[in-house]
Amino acid sequence: MNREQAKEQIKNRLEEYLQSRGLNPRKPFCCLNPEHSDSNPSMSYDRKRQKVHCFSCGCDYDTFDLIGIDYGLSDNKEIFKKAYELFNIEIDSSGAGQGQNQPKNEQYTHNNIHISAYTQTYTKEEADNTSYYREAHSRINETNYPQSRGLSEATINKFLLGYEPNYCKGTGGEVWQALIIPTGKSSFIARNTAPNAEKKQRYRKNGGSVIYNRRALKEADKPIFVVEGEIDALSIIEVGGFAVALGSTANSRAFIKLIEAAPPTQPLLLCLDNDAEGQNTSDFIAEELTRLKAPFYRVDIYGDSKDANEALIKDREAFTATVRGAESIEKEAQEEAKENYIKTSAAHHLQSFINGIADSVNTPYIPTGFAELDNVLDGGLFEGLYIVGAISSLGKTTIVTQIADQIAENNTDVLIFSLEMARTEIMAKSISRLTLLDVLQNSGNIQNAKTTRGITTGSRWINYSREEKDLINNAIKTYGEYAENIYICEGVGDIGAEQIREQVKNHITFTGKRPVVIVDYLQILAPYSERATDKQNTDKAVMELKRISRDYKIPVMAISSLNRANYNTPISMEAFKESGSIEYSSDVIIGLQLQGAGKKDFDVNAAKQKNPRSVEAVILKNRNGATGGKIAFEYYPLFNYFKES
Repeated sequence: MNREQAKEQIKNRLEEYLQSRGLNPRKPFCCLNPEHSDSNPSMSYDRKRQKVHCFSCGCDYDTFDLIGIDYGLSDNKEIFKKAYELFNIEIDSSGAGQGQNQPKNEQYTHNNIHISAYTQTYTKEEADNTSYYREAHSRINETNYPQSRGLSEATINKFLLGYEPNYCKGTGGEVWQALIIPTGKSSFIARNTAPNAEKKQRYRKNGGSVIYNRRALKEADKPIFVVEGEIDALSIIEVGGFAVALGSTANSRAFIKLIEAAPPTQPLLLCLDNDAEGQNTSDFIAEELTRLKAPFYRVDIYGDSKDANEALIKDREAFTATVRGAESIEKEAQEEAKENYIKTSAAHHLQSFINGIADSVNTPYIPTGFAELDNVLDGGLFEGLYIVGAISSLGKTTIVTQIADQIAENNTDVLIFSLEMARTEIMAKSISRLTLLDVLQNSGNIQNAKTTRGITTGSRWINYSREEKDLINNAIKTYGEYAENIYICEGVGDIGAEQIREQVKNHITFTGKRPVVIVDYLQILAPYSERATDKQNTDKAVMELKRISRDYKIPVMAISSLNRANYNTPISMEAFKESGSIEYSSDVIIGLQLQGAGKKDFDVNAAKQKNPRSVEAVILKNRNGATGGKIAFEYYPLFNYFKES
């Protein structure tokens, strides 16, 4: 492969490079421009152009740009060499891969990258920098830089830190007074000790980027800290801990491969830098370690510091104590797990069980307002998940919202999550029902009762008689007497189980009252995952609604559509089977059907044309009571009203 081919291939591997840094190219991420402090992810990967673009600061980077930023390289030749190394690319020796300023007969290829270390030159395959490290170490007393970073003589000697007063490899012609940190037999870090050095002029990596102090993964006898920089690892080692350093967030995949090949002897403690890039990389490593089933914990040992070395310099004693505390996290986690397990015994819950009985004396259940239904449900609604299902036009939303009104009339709060109807439509259904009730109770003219559209269409009011207007106004007044107990949250595709939980929590906090929750309807709750099937999303929603009822000790009533059913067939559990885990997780399942459905002489067309329509509620499941019971209703679809018959 010649230089141009290699350059094109590297540019086209930008997505792979981003992933190696722990970034998800499919989502926006924080800007990679070192000069841009980006608190909100504003950079995206442009697959077509093979670049990343920041929509805030406007910077555009390709793979080479990012390698230059990550490794502090400004010279194109150095960037190309680092790219060849990272992507394992060899350049043909025919001349296409030779740089303009190369010494005669000297070719720069992947397997023959020259490293100038002080006065010696080695190839990557042959490099053994041991003598250079010793020479640099012999000059360490010429600088106090390691001491200024909190490192002791013992740590300096153990890790053979050295000093290079005339370092110029890859510095763009500048001469550095550099700290030399050996990272392997043929690789090292040169750290510019100048206090005001720009970010791009602080580090140079020679001989490749490797996981620093990787031997700790095998030798450690206590948890191992995983940090970004070599000096951060030395800072933790300085106070008695074990640590390895990635060397760069771009090494996250290499680190995972290392763990996969040789699992560590101790749990890993993830504590990357306190910045967006560090946290994104930590997320990636945590996900991969979970996949590998490698024990790990995410710990914060920096407080308000950026990294380990800053924390060490700021307060050595406090940092030492924090490291010691983090090392005991596994023991503490095991003790906590043990305590939590012991608490699952029935004895630990006996007193709360007794207290629960006492607390329920005044509110043992919540009547639905339908006497026969309450009788079948042992008094009304208890803590638990109630599912009401039916095919279209049988009034499942109507009966549930009527139950909501009847509960609210008894001064109990109801929280309605309407995922299909607008708030005004639900209110209009209630007012429509009240106009019919007024007519029936006072032997009035049923033609004066109003449908929802008859109430909400203002242009019709001009033609209403005084009697009709009074009927509507009286219904609105009656509704207003209990409407303060009804809370309606409307949404289209943006309300899921998490939002319902949060709203229930807020309602209890703000009002001090535990509401009955109604969800209309189950199958159009916002999915927990766009990649999951409809059935998987419904399963998840059912489980979460069940947890909400348990955690807040409230009734949750959800309306469900049916996948397979018709007017001629009697409602059964089979109708719910394809809708998810409703059959197993709910406490009560109520199905609506036309009265007489399934009988030999049943005439579905005649049944549907009746006004009122004869409908039955069938108790298909009742975890704490009898099943199979049927409650007969007269259903007035035009006026959103159910009446027990």
